[in-house]
Amino acid sequence: MVRHPQPRVTGRSAGSRRLTDWWRASLPAPPEALRRGPLRPDGFPSRARSSRLTSQLGVALGVTFAVCFLTGLLSHLALDPPGWFGWPARPVGLYRFTQGLHVATGLATVPLLGAKLWSVYPHLFRWPPVRSIAHAVERASVAVLVAAALFQVVGGVLNISRWYAPMPYFFTAGHYWVAWLAVGALLAHVGVQLPAVRAALTRPTDEPPADRLSRRGLLGGVAAAAGLVTLTTVGQTVRPLSGLAVLAPRRPDVGPQGLPVNRTAQRAGVAALALDPAYRLVVTGPAGQVALDLAALHGLEQHTARLPIACVEGWSATGRWSGVPLRDLVALVGGDPERATVVVESLEAAGRYRTSTVGPAHVRDPLTLVALRLGGEPLHLDHGYPARLIAPNRPGVLQTKWLGRITVRETP
Repeated sequence: MVRHPQPRVTGRSAGSRRLTDWWRASLPAPPEALRRGPLRPDGFPSRARSSRLTSQLGVALGVTFAVCFLTGLLSHLALDPPGWFGWPARPVGLYRFTQGLHVATGLATVPLLGAKLWSVYPHLFRWPPVRSIAHAVERASVAVLVAAALFQVVGGVLNISRWYAPMPYFFTAGHYWVAWLAVGALLAHVGVQLPAVRAALTRPTDEPPADRLSRRGLLGGVAAAAGLVTLTTVGQTVRPLSGLAVLAPRRPDVGPQGLPVNRTAQRAGVAALALDPAYRLVVTGPAGQVALDLAALHGLEQHTARLPIACVEGWSATGRWSGVPLRDLVALVGGDPERATVVVESLEAAGRYRTSTVGPAHVRDPLTLVALRLGGEPLHLDHGYPARLIAPNRPGVLQTKWLGRITVRETP
């Protein structure tokens, strides 16, 4: 058993130091048979690793995680707003911007997180593995942080790729709750490591010889990788860069009538009902109920608006939509467009988003339409024919397609 000399301890931290020294002295050194691979003294020869590199990568990750968390929180509130939160109808492209930034930042996090884990994983093989109770708690919090970060990044990549088979849970709920776990673990980690980070970032360091990978070279490579990932994916929401979006899962100009489609009419099981000549849009309100066929809908005053479809997966595209303002249909059944809340229902028999609630801010906005045409042509079946909702600054999954019923409720 290896014994270490007991140092002299003074001050208020004496008890903690004694416990740490006792802990170290009680642990035997690892057997020589295990001193191979990552456990041998020279198991990690790279001189590019340093506390300064780890701190710089940590600061970059802290920024990207903060942006992802705040924009993701906004997306969650827009998708399922609690009673105290009102998601606005203007500016028209706010959700498009925040969700596009969320996905772009999340993808840029991939090389940053990989480099950060590379810079710190030698610490996993230091002896003793646990130096004190406080150190054990710290390592446990780091394990939670790493697991949550990998869960978020990998799950996010799978989501934008629409590959849900490896995820035996509803992505949105899992992503939301683990985000809180990740942020809590991150704040705890920052609180513990802040003095060390400050010291590492302020003291000068020597660079490795020029013939080896330097810290600056590694940081430059990581920054270039993050920039390249962003440049080759952000075109799925920033139209001028769409030609460069070679790695983006979706292209904003590919699909029926020049717009992408996530859920087709065949997959939703609504084709027969949508094409039925007996189709009626039923609108119910304080003054009663009306059933409007397509001729009646086209006979009402039509408006046109250029509005984006912005998906939680990060892609967005703008279309020229024409149809009946929702506020006109609310007034038709005796509702007050300035105060009403509207529930819209799809012809789909089931589905998490077959219904959605339109709050007063969107109901009263003249750009909120029951759309009948796209780009001057009747809606394609996969875009919601015979009628769909299109509203400004609203997540795409809530732009309900294949409308079958509209119910007007007075807001208290």
